[in-house]
Amino acid sequence: MSSGAATSGEYWLISVPGEKGANDAWDKLNRATGNVSTNSKYLIPDLKVGTLDQLVGLSDDLSKLDTSAEGVIRKLVQYFTEVLEEDKSKVAENLVIGNKDMKTYVTKFQWEGAKYPLKQSLKVLSEIIGKQITQIDNDLKMKSLAYNNLKNALASMDRKTTGSLLTKDLADLVKADDFVLNSEYLQTVIVVVPKISVKEWESKYATLSSMVVPGSSKLLTEEGEHALYTVTLFKKVIDEFKNTARENKFIVRDFVYDEETLKAGRTERDKLQAEKQRQYAPLIRWLKINFGEIFSAYIHIKALRVFVESVLRYGLPVNFQAAVIEPAKGQQKKLRQELHKLYIHLDGSAAGPIDTLEDSPALMSLGVNEYYPYVFFKLNIDFSNK
Repeated sequence: MSSGAATSGEYWLISVPGEKGANDAWDKLNRATGNVSTNSKYLIPDLKVGTLDQLVGLSDDLSKLDTSAEGVIRKLVQYFTEVLEEDKSKVAENLVIGNKDMKTYVTKFQWEGAKYPLKQSLKVLSEIIGKQITQIDNDLKMKSLAYNNLKNALASMDRKTTGSLLTKDLADLVKADDFVLNSEYLQTVIVVVPKISVKEWESKYATLSSMVVPGSSKLLTEEGEHALYTVTLFKKVIDEFKNTARENKFIVRDFVYDEETLKAGRTERDKLQAEKQRQYAPLIRWLKINFGEIFSAYIHIKALRVFVESVLRYGLPVNFQAAVIEPAKGQQKKLRQELHKLYIHLDGSAAGPIDTLEDSPALMSLGVNEYYPYVFFKLNIDFSNK
């Protein structure tokens, strides 16, 4: 059937008029393009045609649905990547439809009659798919909001444990023994001292205000450019001490040791972490299942579009051959030329043999670059949001 296929995730969905023999149109397509593409039959079933007016209206509706479905897929895949965090390399293996990868699903497409019953009109089928897209989009918004709130709350807590001694949470750096507790008159404060000023601090701290307890300064830890000290003084001189300390570039942290508050903070983080872990597996499962659902809906929309455009272009009775074409790497232009040679006769405005696409009167009169004498839709299954 073909030479090496492209790896870009690009497929061309085309349809051409059927011929007398059931496989004549298919065989002709394969003979002409066998060296430049891999072709698979796009097995679109006999759908209910309805009226011409309905088909024209549906053509527009399906175009919008197509755009909407692709947008939801991109959002879902992007969020899947975010949720997997360090495991984001595993995104691809989770993008499956049932047990099929995207390429297999597209190239071996089978209409899912249980979800999209053939007895329903084209309009009803498009409405079923539209509701499905909206539902998945809404559910994705709700689930991502709930999970993101947890992640953000955790990240906010974690940010407090990083940074310099001037700003970081001190809960894990102090213990009860570092403080004078439950005293009516005395209070221990925490002071951030630049490392280059440590000797100055040790010689000067007891003179920064009156009523500082001599010998009460104690080094707790050093990090980066700062050292963390405690010092004990009378409560009534704390404001005076803070001001004088600041003038000497010693910063008194706003911190009061309270065991219950510290314990509650640790418990809250543990709770948030546990809740995040509890939600993780069900969220991954939901994303995987609903990727399959939305991708399946997307390829059914493409099938409906091919069907509707084929009937509008080739008329009744319904008789067309649809194909999924995967261009070989670097062969898109050559493939387009082969298809053009094969099907230019379908262009009713062509006055005679036309050698290049640019020569087509229909193409020039429409002023567009995407007109072809056969039904054509592009499909790209690379949803990596590059």
